[in-house]
Amino acid sequence: MKHRCPICKAPTDSEKNADFPFCSERCRLLDLGAWASGKYRISQPVIDEDAEEESGEN
Repeated sequence: MKHRCPICKAPTDSEKNADFPFCSERCRLLDLGAWASGKYRISQPVIDEDAEEESGEN
């Protein structure tokens, strides 16, 4: 599978690169650092599952 590295946009291939989808270990570590520093976030769910379960019990 061919893809572009999400960090530097260099072409990378899943069959040839062990760091896929990254082009190198450097880009993989830069991405990990961005997660660790809080630069990336997973958004909150649109629907609160706990509130939905409580309303179903009433």
